Amino acid sequence: MSHTGSSNAVQPILIAAMAIWGLNVAAVKVLTGVFDPITLAALRMLVACAALSIFVLWKGHRLPSMSLRRGTAIVICALLMVYLNQILFVEGLTRSTATNGALIMALSPLVSALLAAVAFRERLSASRLFGVALGFVGVAAVVLSHPGAGLSTAGVGDLMLVASVISFAAGGAIVQRLARHMHTATISWAIYLVGAALLTLHAGLEAPALDVAALFPGWRPWVFILFSGVMATALSNLVWNHAISRIGVARTAVFLYWVPVFGVAFAALLLGERLTLWHLFGFLAVMCGTYLGTRRPLTPAPICP
Repeated sequence: MSHTGSSNAVQPILIAAMAIWGLNVAAVKVLTGVFDPITLAALRMLVACAALSIFVLWKGHRLPSMSLRRGTAIVICALLMVYLNQILFVEGLTRSTATNGALIMALSPLVSALLAAVAFRERLSASRLFGVALGFVGVAAVVLSHPGAGLSTAGVGDLMLVASVISFAAGGAIVQRLARHMHTATISWAIYLVGAALLTLHAGLEAPALDVAALFPGWRPWVFILFSGVMATALSNLVWNHAISRIGVARTAVFLYWVPVFGVAFAALLLGERLTLWHLFGFLAVMCGTYLGTRRPLTPAPICP
């Protein structure tokens, strides 16, 4: 199959997944006002792990023989894409806004392109390097737009969101290598099984006396958790990892251009967050930077049989 054909085949479901991720930013922002951040991350990942387990059993996928190298890669992916990513994402949103979170996620294509250049020895042209600089200028505009600027509470939250983007993209580069030998559904299940276990252990150690009322504050928060865990995490990450196996991490990451568009729209529509000219400038700078940083044709990625 040609890469054009592969891209066309995965494009509609990738855009749908990006819309879900954009809405998920607003959903998680709401949940940070109800649950402790670490508890929230653990609950969402446990729901995602349960959904992925059902999917893997339904499809009849089996865990292949696991070498020490592949097992280590799975654990590293779980640490980067689930454990660290979710802690940084939820803690960042607790301190920042859904609008800023959506805009900062627009850095993902740029970060993924840079990591692909390092991991898969892709050449960085002058335009791509300029894109790197422009993208970070855009994020700086968002971070420094808060009153008081600098490392204010909101500024720290934005930096944590940037770190979550880097963590997720780094794991994606490893997934691209794993997908040469394992089915992407199995990879996703294994990653979230390990990641959910780590987050649950962390939450248990941090809040061992958590009562039932804190875990079940009502049906509305759990509707958001089920949406976030099943739709935004389990199913959307299945789509994400499948796309990586078909067209590579850098090309797949380009579709994250859609996340800030959906995310900012949902934040303004559902949460009433105020948009400023700084947000517009940051959005345009990040989008231009990611375009310049990822537009060069890339070496074809291996296709999973």
